[in-house]
Formats: sequence, C-alpha cells, structure tokens
Amino acid sequence: MSGRVQGVGYRQACCQRAQALGLGGWVRNREDGRVELEAEGCSQKLEQLRIWCESGPATAQVSSVSESVIPLGGHDWFEVRR
Repeated sequence: MSGRVQGVGYRQACCQRAQALGLGGWVRNREDGRVELEAEGCSQKLEQLRIWCESGPATAQVSSVSESVIPLGGHDWFEVRR
C-alpha cells in the first residue's frame, strides 16, 4: 500500500482485520514509506482484506494497493513485523 500509510496505525489495524477474518500472514512498514503484507486463507476472506486495505484505518490516506500471487508460506497466524 502506498500513500499516508505509516505512522497512522495502519499495520495494527490491518493485523486486527486479518485476524478477525481468520487469515495468516504478516504486515510491515517498508523503508520507502509503503506498507507490505502477505496474507493467506480462503479467497473470499482475502478479497475482504484487499477491499479493507484500499481505505485502511480512518487516519490513513491510501493512494494505491497492488497485489500479486505468491507461494503459500504456511502461516496460521497474522502478525505485525518490524
């Protein structure tokens, strides 16, 4: 995600949303000011998370979300990484 997504609680809110959806994976800040996440679970739940990521928490201003398909990592939890 890019835009104003760091310093606004995006990672914590994303983690809470992913956990509520029962997804596995992680979310972290990137040095370039974007937020990166990997999530796995059923496609319907992943789509719900993607839609949430487009707006994020009320304090964020998301300008773009890009997605790609990657091999499964076997995550059965979701966490905030540093």
